[in-house]
Amino acid sequence: MPKRGKKYLSAAQLVDRTKLYDPMEALELVKKTARANFDETIEVAFRLGVDVRHADQQIRGAVVLPGGTGKEVRVLVFAKGDKAKEAEAAGADFVGAEDLVAKIQEGWLDFDVAVATPDMMSIVGKLGRILGPRGLMPNPKTGTVTFDVTNAIREIKAGKVEYRTDKSGIVAAPIGKASFDVDRLAANFRALVDALLRARPAAAKGQYMKSITVSSTMGPGIKINPARVTAIAEK
Repeated sequence: MPKRGKKYLSAAQLVDRTKLYDPMEALELVKKTARANFDETIEVAFRLGVDVRHADQQIRGAVVLPGGTGKEVRVLVFAKGDKAKEAEAAGADFVGAEDLVAKIQEGWLDFDVAVATPDMMSIVGKLGRILGPRGLMPNPKTGTVTFDVTNAIREIKAGKVEYRTDKSGIVAAPIGKASFDVDRLAANFRALVDALLRARPAAAKGQYMKSITVSSTMGPGIKINPARVTAIAEK
């Protein structure tokens, strides 16, 4: 096992590893355990009761966090003509077509989210092996393949995050920064929980949210009581 630093060990002493915390209590505690010399990202991991071997139980989507992510997001848009002009006016950081495809094929990846108009997917598809493994491939399920590029860019800049189950049925997504106040983190947590509840597959049986853990970038995991997530959603 890797050797833990003094800050981590000190923060870990604040956490009862045998306890399932109330959501608000966990969010207050995760701020206290974020002791790095930078503004740590707060992330939540949900272990869901789904069998991802079945396509109808794989979950993927996106949600706009009402409190934002606290991160400046660089948006690239694949578009031509009027849609390219619209993307530039909406605040896209990079706009282009074949020129951007060629640049990415040469190794350039200095962007965080890619959006494409549907008519551009024939050329964007060439980048599947590059963008796919990095989670950067435009996808209709996350609203990044659309003719409404203005709305897509605004949502991304406002705090839109994508989520998807991994091979173990776990969804992990950021809900903000350690510098956020608890109410802001709670609003983002609630939005993510609501999105996952709405995305529950009809084929999923038994307990849906099996475990929930919140942590900062360099801090210990804090377990949240799955039975209490509805309390923060209703508050």
